[in-house]
Amino acid sequence: MNMISVRSASFSYDGVNVFHDINFDLEQGGILCLFGPNGCGKTTLLDNILGHLEPEEGSIIIDGKELGRYSHREIARKIAYVPQVHERTFPYRVIDIVVMGRTPYLSPYSSPGREDYMIAENALEMAGITQLKDRLYTRLSGGETQLVILARALAQNAPIIIMDEPASHLDFRHELLLLETVAGLVEKNNLSILVSTHSPNHAFYFENRGLPVRVAMMAERRIIFMGTPGDVITEEKMKRVFNINTKVFTGNGAENSKMKFIVPVGAANRGDSGEE
Repeated sequence: MNMISVRSASFSYDGVNVFHDINFDLEQGGILCLFGPNGCGKTTLLDNILGHLEPEEGSIIIDGKELGRYSHREIARKIAYVPQVHERTFPYRVIDIVVMGRTPYLSPYSSPGREDYMIAENALEMAGITQLKDRLYTRLSGGETQLVILARALAQNAPIIIMDEPASHLDFRHELLLLETVAGLVEKNNLSILVSTHSPNHAFYFENRGLPVRVAMMAERRIIFMGTPGDVITEEKMKRVFNINTKVFTGNGAENSKMKFIVPVGAANRGDSGEE
């Protein structure tokens, strides 16, 4: 069953095409990594899927229903969003930030009840940050903040989570914690994850875990390659899209499992960005 289906979608700002003829499906319990250079249209595509923008052409179907037929509240019950950056303005407790994920289920002017707080506490546990429950949100590290925002998304109880470069500001440990948490959500809760990322090794991490993951590589304002990480993230395709030389390695992971990863070797041509 497909949770997201995008068909022939195109979008422009002020007559300038941002992306065109986008087609892909995200199945229930699957991961789709949206991967590509800066400016290729990834975030704008996510904004169209979230209903913040509307495609000029094509269609977006969420859980079998046209996106335009959902209200904003209904969309929030289907899709939870983890943004790339989140401002920490007010010193709320972490539990109060997470319980804000229950907003789509509350009537106007009502307050979250006991059940909402229980769901929020469960979301903290799923994200592995129960110990942060009573900490002030404004006093968290960047990695802790990102895990709290993930917990808030989990509190929405939505079957789909969209993440826009969630690890872009994280240190090595918190990046791994985030990836482990996302993998667990797919393995244990059958959630569908659409994640925009600049790291090809994120896709390899999920593939190494044996998860159903695909990569949509964007360039030239369209998806030019689609498939498994092993099929899409190759030395030849990385050179075409990013104009860099890379090496893909396969080694032994835990319990003699095979793991694949990619490292950059050098810029192929410093005078060319690699994207037309």
